[in-house]
Formats: sequence, C-alpha cells, structure tokens
Amino acid sequence: MAKRGPDLFESTQSGASKAYSAKDIEVLEGLEPVRRRPGMYIGGTDANALHHLASEILDNSMDEAVAGHASRIEMELQKGNVLVIRDNGRGIPTDPHPKFKNKSALEVIMTTLHAGGKFDSKVYETSGGLHGVGASVVNALSEWLEVESARDKRAHKMRFERGHAIGKLKDMGAVNRRGTITSFKPDEQIFGDIEFSPARLYRQCKNKAYLFRGVEIRWSCDPSLIRDEAIPAEEVLKFPGGLADLLKSEIGKSSTVNSRDFAGRTPDKKDGSRGSVEWAVAWTPMVDPFVHSYCNTIPTAQGGTHEQGLRNALTRGLRAHGDRASNRKTALITADDVMSGVCAALSVFIREPEFQGQTKDKLSSPEAQKLVETVVGDHFDHWLAESPAEADRLLDFVIEQAEDRLKKRQEKEVSRKAATRKLRLPGKLADCTRDAAQGTEIFLVEGDSAGGSAKQARDRNTQAILPLRGKILNVASAGAGKLQQNQELSDLVQALGCGTGAKYRETDLRYERVIVMTDADVDGAHIASLLLTFFYREIPELITGGHLFLAMPPLYRMSQGAKTLYSRDDADRERLLKSEFRSNGKVEISRFKGLGEMMPQQLKETTMRPGHRTLIQVQTANGDETEDLVEQLMGKKPELRFQFIQENAAFAKDVDI
Repeated sequence: MAKRGPDLFESTQSGASKAYSAKDIEVLEGLEPVRRRPGMYIGGTDANALHHLASEILDNSMDEAVAGHASRIEMELQKGNVLVIRDNGRGIPTDPHPKFKNKSALEVIMTTLHAGGKFDSKVYETSGGLHGVGASVVNALSEWLEVESARDKRAHKMRFERGHAIGKLKDMGAVNRRGTITSFKPDEQIFGDIEFSPARLYRQCKNKAYLFRGVEIRWSCDPSLIRDEAIPAEEVLKFPGGLADLLKSEIGKSSTVNSRDFAGRTPDKKDGSRGSVEWAVAWTPMVDPFVHSYCNTIPTAQGGTHEQGLRNALTRGLRAHGDRASNRKTALITADDVMSGVCAALSVFIREPEFQGQTKDKLSSPEAQKLVETVVGDHFDHWLAESPAEADRLLDFVIEQAEDRLKKRQEKEVSRKAATRKLRLPGKLADCTRDAAQGTEIFLVEGDSAGGSAKQARDRNTQAILPLRGKILNVASAGAGKLQQNQELSDLVQALGCGTGAKYRETDLRYERVIVMTDADVDGAHIASLLLTFFYREIPELITGGHLFLAMPPLYRMSQGAKTLYSRDDADRERLLKSEFRSNGKVEISRFKGLGEMMPQQLKETTMRPGHRTLIQVQTANGDETEDLVEQLMGKKPELRFQFIQENAAFAKDVDI
C-alpha cells in the first residue's frame, strides 16, 4: 500500500496536460442512474434485489389496503419470469400532470424518480413507500412493464421498456371495476438468469396478509414453476387473527412456557397523531428465538428502534414483576435473557418512518421505540397482573436463562489443553497456544501426510491443525444415528467447541476462522463439498457468522533459474508462462499430487501465511435456492444428481479425472 500514493501522484501529474472541462461532466437523466447503479436503489443485482422489485409493487397495493381503499390484492407468477400484481384500489391517476406538459400522472410516476403521493399525509396516513422511487425503479430495471389503471369506471394502459415509455397512454374504454394492474419482466441485462422464486413470493404474500387483517391476498403461480410441494399453485390468504395467527404458524404445536400468548393491538388512529402497534409474543425452549418485525407492512429484517422498544418493554415489565414478588434473582436478568426464548411478531404503523437505506431493512425512527415501549409495556404489565401464576412461571424461565448464561461464562475459561485431552486422540489435534479465539484459525486437512506438512508450516501461536481420515460422512443422506456415531465428525465438533444445531453457541467457538484446506484435485473438492454440507446442515451459524473459509492451494510449481512461481490451475499456469517467464528459456513444471507432497515452507508461503495466501469466504445465497442445490447434489436421491449432470454436462471442460 505504501507504493500506491507516489504512483497515483505521478500518474496525475503526467496527465495534467490532458483537457478536462465542463463537457467531461456527465449528467444522467431520467431513470439512467438506476440502471447504472442499481445497488443504490435495491441493494444489488442478486436474488434478494430481484425479489425487492416484487416487494415495491406489492407494497404500493398494500398501502392502498391500509388506507382503506382496497380489500383485495392478487399476485400471479407466470412463465418467462413475468410477475403480475393487481388490486382493487383507487388506481393510479391518469389525468395530465400540472408540472409536466403532455404527460399523464401515471407516466410521471413510472418514469420520474421521487414522484409519488406519499411525501405527506394528504393521500396516505401511513405508507411503506416514502421516497417516490419504488415503481419507477422497478420500471427502470424491467425489460418491459405494463400498467393498467381503472378509475371512474374507465381504464387506461401504458407500456414501458427499460424505463422508457412506448407510445402514449391508451384509453381502454369503459369498465365496471377499479384498481391497478402492474405486469413486468425483470431485465436480464441487470439480473442475468436469476428468476423469481415461487416459495419466496408466496411467503411475501402470506406475511402481508398476516400484517393487515382487512386484506385478502390471492396467490397464483404456473404449476410448472413450483419445485416445493409445500407451495400451492393457488391460494386465498386472509388471516382475521393477524399477528397472533402468524405466531401460531411459526411455532406450530411446540410447547410454550405460558398457556396463553401475549398478543394485542392498539386501535388504528385515524388522525395519525400517534400510530398503531400490533404484537404477538410467546416464550418457548422448543423453537429457535426470533422476532419478525415490520413497519407500515415493510419487513425490517435487521430490526431497529421498534424492536428495541419491545425488548425494553418486556424486560422492564418482567423485572418489575420480580421486584413485586420479592424474587432476589431478578437482579440477574438482562434483556438478552428475556429475549433468549422469545418468538415474536411486531408490526407498527407510523407516519413518515425513517429507514436505513432504500431497501428499508432497519427502522431508525426514534418515535417508534417510544411508541412500542409505552404501548406494549402497559399491556404487558396488565397481562402479568391478570395471572400471577403464569407470570411467576415466565419469571422462573427467564431466571433460568440468566443462570445458564452465567454458568456458560464461567465454563468458557476452560483451558485449551483440557479441550484437547477430551478428544482422546493424542497428537491428532495440533492446537495453537493462544487462549483467546480472536485471531486464531483451525485448518481441516485430509490425512496425516498433509497434516504433517501443515503442522510444520503453521504459526503455532495462532494456527491449529486437525487432520481428517479420508472422506467424512455425507450428512445430507445419513440418518441422525450415523452422524452421532461418526468419530471424525465427533472429533471435529469437539475441537470447535461451539456445539451443533440448537445447541450452537457463538461464544464457545474456539477459533475465529475455520479453514478447509484440501488437495487441489477432484478428491479434494469432494472432501471439501462433504465438509461444506456438514457445516451448512449442522452448524450453519459458522457460515452466516463469516467464520468458514476455503484455502486455495496451488496445483503447479514453475521455476526458471532463480525465479519460482505457483499457479492454482491450468489456466493460471498458462497465463504465468506467457507473462512471467522468458520464452527462450526452459521452465520446469511440477504438479503437486497433494498437500502432503509440498515442503512445509512451500505450503506456508502459498497457502497458510496471512498476506500471501488466498482464502475464499463461504457464504450462502438465497436460502431456498441453496437448500435445493444441497439436496440435489448431496441428498438421498441419486436421480436428482443424474439430472444435474445431464443439464450441466455441456459446461464441463478439462475435467480432472
């Protein structure tokens, strides 16, 4: 990095003579900024961003429903990655806009950023759209989009392609209905071959129906697009119980600490002066804790001020009950203890909410915290007072969580040597000497040969080595009994120390990084796939927490005179031969058959030494797509793997067999 400053300065000086004037300043007009930088508006161009387009249009229809102007919304996924969303709301205005000559309000809304009816409370008391960019962004990022608006018993229609209007607004004649129909196909130039997931769209519709009990959402999908048997081709979604119904569907028949859930809602405020809150909360040790939160029907996956208000209300109420009951252990309780067994759904409706970013994943409005804390806190105090026996049962459960937390903190100080001895495999785990997990890493290698080289190449202070014997069990096709009896996996779990499944604890993880280091051949790739499957199924938090990595060892060593370079694969080898070596001299090329054949110093410099190595962090994309792929490639059904091979055989080149 020290060299980049002078280089940059010199290049700037040498180019000073080049002309740089006003004509070099580029001004992007209309929707071109969206197409140039979609990440600024929808967070990227991946599957999450693609489904954000559906959310933007669906949210517009939900705003009509929440405002009391629509009672029905329809979402239809058609072949060709085409999505159609209909509602029976007021329809988009089609009369000429006073500030734009010869343009209807509909065209202005669809082609102009920051144009909409949600900047004040005259049209919508509360809404999910705030910036006036939702519909226009969808239009900009679609190959084509059509909007039909029915108002005052007359329909009008307009078509757009990549954000540009195609022709004028068409009068479709008299109709005996009202509402808006939006049809669009996401642009492959932006999203590539990513397609809508029926499962994900269905969940969006279902969640919206839970959030506003006054709306009926009709879901339909072409049957040929459905891969998950649990997703219906057609369904009418309406839930009179609101969030209470959502909570029941999430926890199912799992037993709860209390015989009744803590649920309620405030009446809608017609003047919009305060806002409204709806909540449903249960405590259960049988389900992983979660809080599904929403603001103006927008899901806030990263929480925010409304969730903080819920935490404060529940913690304060339970502490107050413990003090009234003279339970001395109440002093141990923290907010984390109260929330550790919570399964909850929370929805707020407020005017002009503030989010972090256009994707609205996190609510930052201070008034939301105060609103939830006050409203939920008052109702929680009454709920606890109504049944002292139920309240005491909940208090005992939370105190147990607090005591378990303190016990875990004490056990965390167990020395690494003691943890190593528990493996009962002297010498198999070569542990590092640092006590704290921060800055440490464990390498998972195949066989004792590679393990021997890695042990000599490692930094003993921060790097641990765990050799694995052969190919581990494929957990995707094995039963729970085989998993428990497998010694290799048992040793691996013991070495990591964090537990698996519901017993996973981030604080007990003994290493900051877990690095899979296998040979750069087919067998090595297979072992790496088996390990990734194990972590994905049994310890997914390692992946979501950013702890899992793949090492990239070289396949070739090339030398000419005193110069020695390493290449990862055949293509990298050819590139280096052409660019780094003299064409008139002989280049000695040796191919590593495995990590065990590499000298410890070579392994250290190419694969293990920070700053010189290449690591790939393992991440998961869309949850449904990842699960489908793991099941297809690693599951119990060989016909799915055969199908995958048939579909992708044409793309395989230079297969190393």
